[in-house]
Amino acid sequence: MELSHTKDRFTLLDRLAFGNVVEANVFGFINKTFRFSNYFSLNTGLRFDQFLNNYTDHLKVDSIFKSNEAIVSPKISLYYHKDKSTQYYINIGKGFHTNDTRVSVLENGRKVAPPAYSADLGTIIKPTNNLLLQAAIWYLWLDQEFVYSGDGAYVEPSGKTKRTGFDLSARYEPIKSLYIDVDLNYAHGRFVDELKGQNYIPLAPVWSSTGGITYKNKNGINGSIRYRWLSDRPAKEDNSIVASGYFVNDFVLNYNQKKYEIGLSINNIFNIKWKETQFDTESRLKNEATPIEEIHFTPGTKFAAKLAFSIFF
Repeated sequence: MELSHTKDRFTLLDRLAFGNVVEANVFGFINKTFRFSNYFSLNTGLRFDQFLNNYTDHLKVDSIFKSNEAIVSPKISLYYHKDKSTQYYINIGKGFHTNDTRVSVLENGRKVAPPAYSADLGTIIKPTNNLLLQAAIWYLWLDQEFVYSGDGAYVEPSGKTKRTGFDLSARYEPIKSLYIDVDLNYAHGRFVDELKGQNYIPLAPVWSSTGGITYKNKNGINGSIRYRWLSDRPAKEDNSIVASGYFVNDFVLNYNQKKYEIGLSINNIFNIKWKETQFDTESRLKNEATPIEEIHFTPGTKFAAKLAFSIFF
């Protein structure tokens, strides 16, 4: 693991972080379902995680730092089966937010995997044989939000957060071999201990959606056209800087046989300009007197087509 200050990307000036990370996670899970009647059932579960972290810091004469932490996460789900086509459920559980090993070893494993508490209430409905609908509202509380600073090579605690939202999805087969799917998600996230207007969670998604049309035929021809949509979202706690959303479409077409496959994939079929990774960061060009705070980003994939041929043996 290394983050260094360089000149022209090749000449090393100084290292900000330089070391080796070793992480290990041993876990186990048990669950039990209780069916009280044809309508009600209850599922309970318990997960145990043991984390072992080791960091060798080459900037501190190869000093070795270690930590370990054990976490128990209970979960419970209650289901109401109204009939064969309709089900309602409520899930409640505890999880955790994992973080950077370097933070874990400095805290000796304490408060570096803060608990997360969640609940969701939803339904699954199949009104016809070729249509499946799902809907859920949910709540998520996180005891500590950790944010990685790419320029500083450190992870900083940012405080408690809570999120509420809903998820909608549909699966539809209008005719044989043709499938349509849509997922729509909304999330309202805020820092708990900050003043209103200063409590946005940077880069937390607000609206998002995926979906597409897929064709599958027994003669070996299959293909799909899909979309990804992400709305604008705050890039700073006061929402004064915004990360731009995007709507991107991809296309895939394959011809499969027992011994070979021919495939065509096209990314960003409409060749839109979009920003993938985005961060609110200060930077200064050579002719600028002071640093400027603005969005830094990785350009999204341009129009690109790939033709592939595979042989199976």
